[in-house]
Formats: sequence, structure tokens, C-alpha cells
Amino acid sequence: MLPQLPGWRSATATALYGPGGFYTRQAPAAHFRTSVHASGHFAHAVARLLLRVDAALGHPPRLDLVDVGAGAGELLTGVAAALREHEAAGAGALARLRSTAVEHRPRPEGLDPAVHWSARLPDPATVTGLLFANEWLDNVPVDVAENDRTGTARLVLVAPDGSERHGPPVTGADARWLERWWPLDQAGEGARAEIGHPRDAAWARAAGSVRRGLAVAVDYGHTRTTRPPFGTLAGYREGRGCLPVPDGSRDVTSHVALDAAAASAPGTTRLLGQRAALGALGVTGRRPDLTLASSDPAAYVRGLSAAGEAAELLDAGGLGGFGWLVSQIDCTVGLG
Repeated sequence: MLPQLPGWRSATATALYGPGGFYTRQAPAAHFRTSVHASGHFAHAVARLLLRVDAALGHPPRLDLVDVGAGAGELLTGVAAALREHEAAGAGALARLRSTAVEHRPRPEGLDPAVHWSARLPDPATVTGLLFANEWLDNVPVDVAENDRTGTARLVLVAPDGSERHGPPVTGADARWLERWWPLDQAGEGARAEIGHPRDAAWARAAGSVRRGLAVAVDYGHTRTTRPPFGTLAGYREGRGCLPVPDGSRDVTSHVALDAAAASAPGTTRLLGQRAALGALGVTGRRPDLTLASSDPAAYVRGLSAAGEAAELLDAGGLGGFGWLVSQIDCTVGLG
């Protein structure tokens, strides 16, 4: 008799967030490079977005910035630093700012004591400002379905060493989600899909915590017309891609069905690429004028370095390939 095995959703939840799990005990920055780690331009762009939200809301007495999946609080630290640099143009935003990090790991030493640290999302309709989730939804665990030789979509079960076998046919909420967002009925044997309704529910819950303002999710993703035929399940460890093994030693992730998540969110939603979003927030990757090389060589070198960092954020084959899911709740902010 074969041993009982969990599906990918349960196995990933334990591997990432259970006792001794990847995100429970390790610093994610040691294993992969996010936009936050790549360049300070990203935090400055989020600071500009926060100021636009602040203006659109009429400069409320308390301005919230919630970072979901905050790591070690790098984004919140960077945004606060950017606001200090531009406080004269910020209508006193820093003095009204309440920063909240939502993260499973314990609070890191040395973090600004003004940052509130929580393992839970804010309560519904309590945020006035900006909720930002950078590479969070891809780590909300989901099950995987795969077509068998008859074309029947079955749950994929997984052992601790990453080996898989087919489980029961997909039914209920899983089947309804696949039918609407990622149908496999005509896809043939071996076609796979990540069943995204837990992420839809997670985004509805996160965006639902905003009473007035913006909720933004940034992630690698796809829409109905660009679904990958064999899914995107992957592992990452020490900066390199690896097999997705749910043993707690590595990140286990998959791209997000952004259109499905958008449909679950409150307010008005739109999807756009990171290149467009950051471009609208002042990140261009433009190289400094060559004449600066002779008049002020040090400034020219600094400008080249800044342009290189911005280019990494905008590279369509890398970080620039992220999608931005923007939910506007009783607030309208332009992003190009």
C-alpha cells in the first residue's frame, strides 16, 4: 500500500512556514534578489507612490504604509529614508507615517522601533494609505493539477524528496477555479496548472484591509492568454534555481494568475508591467550626459551606477518582467 502523501499546497505550507521552515528560520535575502535588494531606486519609487496616495487622500492625519512579506523590513527602511530626503515636498508625510511590516519571521534586530511588526494582515478596512506586497502572492501555497493519460485533471501529490504521483481527480472549488481561469480539459496529457484560488482569497483579504488608498501586489505572473502549459513550480536556494523540493531547505514558488487575483479584489483594479509602473514613478535607467565625464567625473560614475541599477529593475527579462496588480479603493492615483 502506497503511503499517504499531501498535495503541493499542504507540503509547501509546512516547508515554508512550519516549524523549521524556510521562511521561519532563514533570511530570504540570502537566497534570492528582489527589486528591494537590487536598488534603492525601488524604495524611492514606492515613496513617490506613497506621496501620490497621500495627496489623493487629502493628507490624512495618519498615513499607513503596510509591507506584506516584509523580509527584514528593507523596503520600509528605504521608503522612510527617501521621505527624509524629500520631506520638504512631502507635506509632512514622514511625521504622519505609520509603517507596518507583515512577516512570519521574528522582528530583526536593529530595525527602526517606529516600524510595527506583525505576523498578521491588518484588520479589514483599517488601512488609510498604501499596502504593498512585493513577491508575496507567489509564496502563498497552492495545489498543482496535472492531466493524466485520459485527460482528467488530478491533484499532484508530493513526497518530502520532491517526487510526485497523481492523486484524486480535481473537484469542488479547485475544479471551478480551473474551469474559469486555467482550463485543462483540452490541454492533453501532462498539462499542469497551479490552482490559484488561495491566492485570490489572500489578495482579497489583503486589499480588503484598505479603507482608503491603494493595494499593490508585485509578482511574476501570467494571465489567461499567457498561461504556461506545464505550470511554473520552481525552487530557489542560495541565489540559484533548483528543483522544488518541500523539505524546508529552499524557497518553493510559482507564478501568480494575476487576472484571477485582480478579479477578487475590492475597488478598481488594473494590471501593468513593472517597466511601465516604475517609469511612471520616475525610474528611467537613463545614462548621464557624457559631458559630465569631463566636468565632474565622480558624478558621472555615480550616474552610471544609478542608471545600471535602474536598468536592472526595468529589464524585461528579469525584474522588469514583474506584473503590478493595483487595487484602488476610494482613491485614484495615476500610474501612467
